Amino acid sequence: MHMNSAPHLLAEDRPEYERILDDALRHAHDRPDLAAVGERLNAVQLRTMALDATELITSTAATEYENYVQAREELRGPAEGEDQDAGPGIARPHRSGAGIGAVVTVLAPVLAGTAAFIFLLAGYLLRLLDPPPSFASTMVSAGWFFAAVTAAAILAAAVGLLITALRNGSDSQPVDDDEDELPEDVARAREAWRHALLERGILPFLRDALADPEAGPAARTPLPSANRIPKVGYSRPDFSSPGDGPAAGPRPTFTSPDFTSPDFGGPEHELD
Repeated sequence: MHMNSAPHLLAEDRPEYERILDDALRHAHDRPDLAAVGERLNAVQLRTMALDATELITSTAATEYENYVQAREELRGPAEGEDQDAGPGIARPHRSGAGIGAVVTVLAPVLAGTAAFIFLLAGYLLRLLDPPPSFASTMVSAGWFFAAVTAAAILAAAVGLLITALRNGSDSQPVDDDEDELPEDVARAREAWRHALLERGILPFLRDALADPEAGPAARTPLPSANRIPKVGYSRPDFSSPGDGPAAGPRPTFTSPDFTSPDFGGPEHELD
């Protein structure tokens, strides 16, 4: 489904517009002026029409939306660590570089496992000699030590991954759950935009669509009635029976060509 783009509506706010629209359609039967939903146009058709008219509907709350975006931008600001290449109205989360702990957590199992393999392999090969060198047992002991370090490092990495997954899961909450954490001015500007968008944009659009008997999801504007259809620059041909019109003129006559046999084709073929 193709939707018109609304230049003044940022991409991050389009889901909010759709949520307000869906909520209005979900509770349409609670409003007397929208009680006709489902009789001629159902909720899906009205939603399609409203999405096609996004630019028209959101323009009714342009002032409130501008105030909301400005308040949000002032809250975000050019904070340290924020991605300066992000477009207007889009803030990037602050991401610090990988700490020394993360590097150690990743590299420790690899390095310790490699050392354990080398020491154990070399120690047990030296034990096969006759007589075995004195440092063969030392290398085997060092190999088992690094093997224990490898196991401990793998366990620590698993715990770290679990903690990180739990932290990321708690951080990725819907935006609506963080409304109470917004500053008062931003929350007030957002609520003003929502209210204006609903009362001055979405609800009037739905009422007009339900009241217009010729509106439909396939047409963004009401269909023209029969008496307003413009006339084209030609008229249809008149078809009448032979007795209704003037007498038809004489039809052209055709005679068949005169074919003769070769024996009688001309004077040069005289009979003997």
